[in-house]
Amino acid sequence: MTAASITDAQIVQLSAQSVAQMDQKNRIDTGAYQARLKKLLSNVKVDGLNLNFKVYQTEEINAFACADGSIRVYTGLMDVMDDGELMAIIGHEIGHVVHQDSKNAMKKAYMASAARDAIAAAGSVGAVSSAVLGDISEAFVSAKFSQKQEFAADEYGFEFAIANGQSPYSMATALEKLVNLSNGRQASAVAQMFSSHPDSAKRAAIVREKAKNYKK
Repeated sequence: MTAASITDAQIVQLSAQSVAQMDQKNRIDTGAYQARLKKLLSNVKVDGLNLNFKVYQTEEINAFACADGSIRVYTGLMDVMDDGELMAIIGHEIGHVVHQDSKNAMKKAYMASAARDAIAAAGSVGAVSSAVLGDISEAFVSAKFSQKQEFAADEYGFEFAIANGQSPYSMATALEKLVNLSNGRQASAVAQMFSSHPDSAKRAAIVREKAKNYKK
């Protein structure tokens, strides 16, 4: 494997390794938060994905999804979202996986770091050191998606929430909360992926209009 090449299968493997290391570094909730998430997601299935969910105990308002199907939700996000809004955000993250955004973001994180040289030298994704995985994970979690990707993920989250018995307005109110939080006292806790996107208010308005026009 050359420094510039990595297959989709290797990206998925690298994603699984990266999230496993993040799991070790974060405090995993096994109480009420995990129980709430399990209740919401126990019957959720997405074709082609082996979804697995965990909750990180942190005040940061965030969630992310990896190409291997790992979904990680922060307690800070769960504290400010009702069940419908939480499902919409999780659906949004799953949308990034389904649309290959997460896989491409992981590939960019790999290509932009010294990790690609280390992986190329080792000849195997499985031989990556923890330090290298840490660099890739940090770059991945802080990655930004394009406006087009965010709109498509919002659409997926909108449909996902409805399909799982939630209000058509769940995606809109979730985005509206994130916009308000990023402009208020909790701005420092809102993840960069939410607070710095210039189109957050526009996105909220678009999905609210979709909710108004939604027909069963």
